[in-house]
Amino acid sequence: MSVNKVILVGNVGKDPIVRYTNENVPVASFTLATNEIYRDQKGELKKETEWHNIVAWRNNAQLAEKFIKKGTQLYIEGRIKSRTYTDKENQTRNVYEIIADKIQLLGKKEETTDTSSTSIDASSESIVTPIPKDLTEDINNTISSSATDDDLPF
Repeated sequence: MSVNKVILVGNVGKDPIVRYTNENVPVASFTLATNEIYRDQKGELKKETEWHNIVAWRNNAQLAEKFIKKGTQLYIEGRIKSRTYTDKENQTRNVYEIIADKIQLLGKKEETTDTSSTSIDASSESIVTPIPKDLTEDINNTISSSATDDDLPF
């Protein structure tokens, strides 16, 4: 058994570029920045940014074309794909891309024009709408207030 699964939460680095194959299948490409914040040996805060090349096909590409722009915060599930090519100077180059299977827009509603609860799952090619935040908070409060030590399985 093997697993090739990537989960990223970050911000789009530049507007997606959407192209169409000869069969008129949309494909979008854009970069996503993820940040790691840590303290170095001197106790100073450091921030490292990692850039990821994202490729989205079909419904995910249409989502990117309509709603994603530079700065948009995204949740992405996908897989790593590597490929090689020869550049203009005849040098062999390796490229690592994340093929997005699921893209979910994050952030405030006013930032994403009421699409913050919209995502596309490429495996089913259907729109997935998560539970609204206020309803999730109500559910979590109800669960936490009704749980007792007797409810625990250990």
